[in-house]
Amino acid sequence: MLILYALALLAWSMPAAHAQIPPEAARYRQTLLREAQAQWGLNAPVAALAAQVHQESGWRSDAVSRAGAVGMAQFMPPTARWWCEFTGTAPGDCLPNNPTWALRAMTGYDRYLFERVPAGMTDYDRLWLALRGYNGGEGHWQAEARSTGLRQPTRQQIDAACGKARRSVVHCPENLGYPQRILTVLQPRYAAWGAVWRPL
Repeated sequence: MLILYALALLAWSMPAAHAQIPPEAARYRQTLLREAQAQWGLNAPVAALAAQVHQESGWRSDAVSRAGAVGMAQFMPPTARWWCEFTGTAPGDCLPNNPTWALRAMTGYDRYLFERVPAGMTDYDRLWLALRGYNGGEGHWQAEARSTGLRQPTRQQIDAACGKARRSVVHCPENLGYPQRILTVLQPRYAAWGAVWRPL
């Protein structure tokens, strides 16, 4: 009995890396594809974006985190308000719990963060840092980049500097694990949905 309990506990505590695509995902596939291509073009990182939704909410529009993030894309209310102001979206149309709004906002915000990563990096590394920004704020990885003292640090050098600038080192496992899980663990599951971005 103790062995069975231990195995059950281990299975519960393991990341959902071996879980299948949630059934709810199929319902929103076309919406994600439409919004991703509208923001990113025909080579949109659709598989990575789908993996991000999987990571954030498991495709649940009613998801609410302990920190107060809401909706399928898990926007914090202040971030949602800022994004709506930035994009000229009326307050009444700023709806983080609405799946279409959430997918449009997530793909747009990801593109915004991607464009703020140095273009000299590969697209994969730029997406990696954009995801770090989505998870923990772009100002943190930018400060870490400056802390390297290098004019053009690589993504790996920036990652290695996590916790050496504004961010406390205790937040590094989550922030570094976020893009790693999305791009290397979850993204392959959604390969049938669209382009998969891989490291060169």
